[in-house]
Amino acid sequence: MPGLFEPLNLGALHLPNRIAMAPLTRARAGFEGVPNELMAAYYSQRASAGLIISEATGISREGLGWPNAPGLWNDAQIDGWKQVTDAVHRHGGRIVSQLWHMGRVVHPSVSGMEPVSSSAQTAPDYAHTYEGKKPYVEPRAATEHDIERIVSDYARAARNAIDAGFDGVQVHGANGYLVDQFLRDGANFRTDEYGGSIDNRLRFMTEVLEAVGREIGMDRVGIRYSPNIYVQGVEDAQPVALFEAVAKRLQELGVPWIELREPTRPTAAGAIPTEPVSPVMRQHYSGKILINSDYDWADARRRMADGNADGVSIGRLFIANPDLVKRIALKAPLNEGDSSTFYAGGANGYVDYPTLDESIAA
Repeated sequence: MPGLFEPLNLGALHLPNRIAMAPLTRARAGFEGVPNELMAAYYSQRASAGLIISEATGISREGLGWPNAPGLWNDAQIDGWKQVTDAVHRHGGRIVSQLWHMGRVVHPSVSGMEPVSSSAQTAPDYAHTYEGKKPYVEPRAATEHDIERIVSDYARAARNAIDAGFDGVQVHGANGYLVDQFLRDGANFRTDEYGGSIDNRLRFMTEVLEAVGREIGMDRVGIRYSPNIYVQGVEDAQPVALFEAVAKRLQELGVPWIELREPTRPTAAGAIPTEPVSPVMRQHYSGKILINSDYDWADARRRMADGNADGVSIGRLFIANPDLVKRIALKAPLNEGDSSTFYAGGANGYVDYPTLDESIAA
């Protein structure tokens, strides 16, 4: 088994270790979604990760429905992200942008626009908005023109990411957002070439990956999935069969790496996982797999030992431990995160967690 501290190549990305920082929404970019100096400090503090996967970043105003989350569709956002990527690179790190369209879980009070999805099916539960939680609204089923336009938005955002200094991109295909809404039969009720059979439901994802790959080179493209958990009302009756087909399609496309959010026990939000799909995906996909077992990084490490993953991605532990890689290497104590500050805005609970050296010196 390769060790956590051995190098790993993900296409054009050359990582010094196999501990990635998973994408973590932190809501510090303001209403206009423009990254800032505070975000540059936050990410650069965590540059010892083998790879930083940025927080989910909207490809368009239409697709961004989380208050104060960043975007990547205009010049101000590109310039803001340049501060972040420059800071990460100065500290020796590598960072990719996670490209995000939230689909039906975009609330009009956040985006100012009608939500669009694979089908006109309202998501369960409530949306986070600037005025607090509100019920989701019914989205409009995407027309073929909408699909063509949104695929172009992904490609443009990928080009913007490279112009902003990112080392590559990760398409967000997990957690019940737009790509997931097309993939799963629990959210996709279309009867055209984008719905019905598994092959049809792969079409939107395929077109997005092809467009992004043409724009920046497929060797700089990854994608994230959450195959075995029910998230935001999105699930599938045959997840193993679906993701076996996904793996074969990724192999055909030459996508060099994927990240799987694939817990083996109930998540912190109470989701009950089904059978893991990483073993069957590994049989059909020769690219690299980063495994994320929700909040249990030790389990993710065991999945590496089983041969179903090449590295691990760790989320919340990176919030409170900017030097997490060092702490893991030394088996040092970890800081506890304060969940009340995760989305609170400002420096508190964001850039003020001490490193191990600072804690020892205090």
